[in-house]
Amino acid sequence: MRFDNSRESSNVEDRRGGGGGGGLPIGGKGIGIGTIVLALVAMYFGVDPSVVLNQAVESPAPRATSRQAAPPANDAESKFIRHVLGETEDTWQQIFRQNGKQYVEPTLVLFTGATRTACGVGQAAMGPFYCPGDQKVYIDLAFYQELKTRFKAPGDFAQAYVIAHEVGHHVQNLLGISDKVQAARQRAGEREANNLSVRLELQADCLAGVWAKNADAARGILEAGDVEEALRAATAIGDDTLQKQAQGYAVPDSFTHGSADQRTRWFRRGMESGQLAACNTFQAKGL
Repeated sequence: MRFDNSRESSNVEDRRGGGGGGGLPIGGKGIGIGTIVLALVAMYFGVDPSVVLNQAVESPAPRATSRQAAPPANDAESKFIRHVLGETEDTWQQIFRQNGKQYVEPTLVLFTGATRTACGVGQAAMGPFYCPGDQKVYIDLAFYQELKTRFKAPGDFAQAYVIAHEVGHHVQNLLGISDKVQAARQRAGEREANNLSVRLELQADCLAGVWAKNADAARGILEAGDVEEALRAATAIGDDTLQKQAQGYAVPDSFTHGSADQRTRWFRRGMESGQLAACNTFQAKGL
């Protein structure tokens, strides 16, 4: 990626090292191992962790340990995050204005291990996530090492895709899509609820593509191989890929985020069109 014409966002909250009031609560509810496993399977790149977090089993919360020294404010990782978030802000501000709407910028929270959110206690084991309750994106940057080693999806644009997908959920929240889907899921059976979740996630992938297309057209952020990095990341976290790794086979009716093919297809669709209208996964007959 190139950031020659990019600015750094000021909407990054750094809680790494246990600072920023983001540590686990002392006493009260904790997150059981079953909750973490469920989150790993169902919520990688998820939209609303409260569904899982609010069902957390009662267990003693981990006691605070000695705090690690927080990385310097201008470390390379945080500077990269601020550049990418700044790109999403400038791009979505423009797209919203073109559609007669106002874009409210989200905050991105960097944390280590676990942190408080309006959706409950966020754990690094959940992967990056968006909480609509506080309009914040949460990420433990250790996930990027996992993306590189476990998921075999290295590259700076693979990392940017992660952020763009979560910001896509913020866009859905602002447009009222998330609330409508959540209400529909509550009325639906399990199979249909899963299908709605898949459509929501694929739309976020498409919105990530819309961002990339428009940001590159405006400020030339893409370099050779960047799109392929994002596609590898989308493939690596497809439901079928994750389920086959975990249990040796895939169960399509249980998908909540979409298959590898679906995720790459919808990212490509957004990337090729650059238009919000191209991302209506809810009216698409086939995904």
